Amino acid sequence: MASTLARTVRGLFSVLALSCAMLAQAAPQKVIVDMDIGDDIDDAFALGLLLQSPEIEIVGITTAWGDTALRAQLLERMLRETGHGQIPIAQGIHTTGNPQPFTQARYAQRGKLPPKIDAAGFMLDQIKRQPGQITLLALGPLTNIGAAIERDAATFGKLRQVAMMGGSVRSGYRKSQYVPARPVDKEYNIVSDIASAQKLFTSGVPIVMMPVDSTQIRLDEVERNALLGHGSAVTDALALLYHQWINAYQPWSSNMPSLFDVVPVAWMIDPSVCPTIPLRIMVDHEGYTREQAGTPNVQVCLASDQKRFFEILMPRLLKD
Repeated sequence: MASTLARTVRGLFSVLALSCAMLAQAAPQKVIVDMDIGDDIDDAFALGLLLQSPEIEIVGITTAWGDTALRAQLLERMLRETGHGQIPIAQGIHTTGNPQPFTQARYAQRGKLPPKIDAAGFMLDQIKRQPGQITLLALGPLTNIGAAIERDAATFGKLRQVAMMGGSVRSGYRKSQYVPARPVDKEYNIVSDIASAQKLFTSGVPIVMMPVDSTQIRLDEVERNALLGHGSAVTDALALLYHQWINAYQPWSSNMPSLFDVVPVAWMIDPSVCPTIPLRIMVDHEGYTREQAGTPNVQVCLASDQKRFFEILMPRLLKD
């Protein structure tokens, strides 16, 4: 009798443990997105994938670099017109001397400026409310992140992790996958604010880094036409933003955009998209992300699975 009871209790505990594990697995990942949407087009596609992914709960979006108020207007319009107007938008630190054109300004100007919320303060407040639960998705220059660390490093340290697009570790930019990559480059998000990048890489927070080595995935004609002609609220917004981007004067003009910022989003949905290895990465005074000997401080993805990437991206963006 006693042994039967013991087996029953163990069985109940096993069922309970399995149920808890399934619930934990099903719970959406909480994310704050820090992005410089409006210049290059990959930010818009990253946001589109986020909005179409039930595995991710967007706690808020903070605007980074350049005209952060106009970026907030762009976000307000896109979120409102796609049925996501409840997502908080926080305005980051305005910077001058941005060398990249705000290619999607006309779309942004038809948005409404949301109530002004300080980006660094918003990050820290949400981390305090949900310690150990939030991933900070860093998709632009790291100015807001540096400000948050400077203001309250202890609270910033309670992030679950930072997943970022940035840096160049073993190879640089390339025109296509069929030509050799350049040598290691000073990547835009890092070199735009070197001091803030240095603060992040020495913060002690777990970092998952997707540099240009693994994020130069191009959106070819077949996929592009399927998405931009789909006709949903999200793909209609992407179509407008894409055509403003392609119509603007820009040194990297191409009808096949590189989806740099989409790769960290796809990785959050399925880590097999971008397998990582532990490395020690330090940001030097010129903005290079250098490998060093010593204890690893970053998980780095050096090569992505492009087939799996599109298996995630396309069905989600083609949902109504």
